[in-house]
Amino acid sequence: MLSSLDSFQATAYPEIIQGGMGAGVSNWRLANAVARLGQLGVVSGTALDTILIRRLQDGDTGGHMRRAMAAFPYQGVVKPILDKWFIEGGLPPEETYRLKPLPTVDMLREDEELLIVANFVEVYLAKEGHDGMVGINLLEKIQLPTMPSLFGAMLAGVDVVVMGGGIPLGIPGALDKMAQLQPIEMKLNVVTTDRSLEYTRSFHPGTHVSANQEPLKRPRFFAVIASDVLAKTLVKKASGKVDGFVIEHYNAGGHNAPPRRGDAYTERDICSVEKVAELGLPFWLAGGCASPEALNAAKARGARGVQVGTAFACCEESGILDSIKSEIIMKHRAGTLEVVTDFKASPTGYPFKRVEVEANSGRDACRACDLGYLRHVYAKEDGTLGYRCPAGPRKSYLSKGGTPEEAEGKQCLCNGLLATIGMGQTRRGTKVQPLVTWGEDMSFLQPILGDSKSQYTASEVIEYLQS
Repeated sequence: MLSSLDSFQATAYPEIIQGGMGAGVSNWRLANAVARLGQLGVVSGTALDTILIRRLQDGDTGGHMRRAMAAFPYQGVVKPILDKWFIEGGLPPEETYRLKPLPTVDMLREDEELLIVANFVEVYLAKEGHDGMVGINLLEKIQLPTMPSLFGAMLAGVDVVVMGGGIPLGIPGALDKMAQLQPIEMKLNVVTTDRSLEYTRSFHPGTHVSANQEPLKRPRFFAVIASDVLAKTLVKKASGKVDGFVIEHYNAGGHNAPPRRGDAYTERDICSVEKVAELGLPFWLAGGCASPEALNAAKARGARGVQVGTAFACCEESGILDSIKSEIIMKHRAGTLEVVTDFKASPTGYPFKRVEVEANSGRDACRACDLGYLRHVYAKEDGTLGYRCPAGPRKSYLSKGGTPEEAEGKQCLCNGLLATIGMGQTRRGTKVQPLVTWGEDMSFLQPILGDSKSQYTASEVIEYLQS
């Protein structure tokens, strides 16, 4: 018989984590659908401030943004956002979206508030109408918006924070302090020639709430890892409690950990599941796990279950344009779908998996850094901080100390990913082309769709995985 502690551990976590993908691919609709079915629905926390204001500029179809904003506990913050960004009836299709300021270390209060509200909105809608678990996925590589983003998600009661794309040692402790509304000071990754200098960024959640605000629920923290060494490091050196791991194989979609040697993956790049299991924390396997066989195999190795991304990216509820989803399904069935591991495209320097679609064929990738989420923070000669993006205009990047090698082959992920969900910027009458990130494993498609269907829902993914 299970003890009460064992019973809690056996029932507190779901078998399936729906991966946090892209900017707005793992949106509130998808996370809500997954959480309703007893699994962990996850929203992507990337660029949610821009996504919110573009939804508002598009007229807020269905009124969902305004409904969630009406539930935000501090309405004095909400009104200026609505007044500034909401357009009744929406922008004409050929019009250019208005932009918010780029993220900086010393962010203006109104920019922090926009991030807080945007993340609250996405999590609130994902949690609406059920009592299931909802998480938010963030990248360690995107540091500047992280603190206000997490705070907004926590105000909405987010259950889990999932983070990869780096070594997030400071996040668990930040969650502890944020729950108590205490000020936070975190190390900032800065490109500098003087390694003796340490730069930090600060955030005080208590300044954004009233004096009688109750402490918040501290969400669980799951780190996305590709190495058992990293898992051990996080357990030993993280600033607070790590509650679990997502062990990601290099065939997973989106950003991957770089190979240990060269530009090709080998057996050395596969994480030792057994060594992670020895740490005694819950874990899930990710990358090529979208099948009932993979789920059972993961559990046989001690995992609680699996994280699945691509299978959910292709379902009806995901944020990807329907035309792109249909094209990918058709290409897979025709045997012409090619998933490319691009070692140069991402400004992060991490390998990035993508697919080509008709909407981005024969056109140059965007090189306008007007969103700035992946800009590098660098130290100038006088010690002050500057910002540069290897995927931005080349002349500007080189003038700020970047090198031609760093800029080679780079693509603007910020603009490309937003175009993938139908929020591409219009420049000189032309929409920015989509950049579609994808995973290698498409074996789930035939069992779910069969020969006759062309679309499916998140519930059908879960039904298939648990069959």
